[in-house]
Amino acid sequence: MTAGQRREQLLDVSRELFAEKGFEGTSVEEIASRAKVSKPVVYEHFGGKEGVYAVIVDRELQQLLAALSGALETGGHPKRIVERTALALLEYIELNTDGFRILVRDSPVAQATGTFSSLIGDVATQVEHLLAEQFRRRGLPTSTAPIYAQMLVGMIALTGQWWLEARSPDRETVAAHLVNLSWNGLQSLEKHPRLTGLPDSAAT
Repeated sequence: MTAGQRREQLLDVSRELFAEKGFEGTSVEEIASRAKVSKPVVYEHFGGKEGVYAVIVDRELQQLLAALSGALETGGHPKRIVERTALALLEYIELNTDGFRILVRDSPVAQATGTFSSLIGDVATQVEHLLAEQFRRRGLPTSTAPIYAQMLVGMIALTGQWWLEARSPDRETVAAHLVNLSWNGLQSLEKHPRLTGLPDSAAT
């Protein structure tokens, strides 16, 4: 193999192992063994397990961000944007199962920091601008757009994590239900929502 081919082979092997066992559960010994090379070869190309992992995560993040950004930037009716975004994430999961498993295994959406949560935050920022324009047109307070952007993107991301293992129903059906909940909810937003059913002591 050329140096470039060996590097790609090591990345492929490592990607499978990280998806199976996570970062902590994978060792340089296992990477070398599965690639049928000696440990020094792994160190020569990446400097260690951390270096391999960093390259894999960066590639996955760039690919996922490109898919989601493409769905958001194409334009069109807001409902179609939500549809495309949901489908883009589910398609990425379907075609890059190992990659998505790596992202969410070591950086769950629920964590305040981490690669996947940071990516979701970036996408939410893009969605925020789209929602703010729609809120403005409908006389809703634009100051609440960041809240709804986080909720909308978070709902899609968490559903994607569930679908990573469930895989049923198909991605188009899951996307349709996501849009059903999110879009129909957005359609009926109240300008000044209030909680109901609070205990009498809390309401006074």
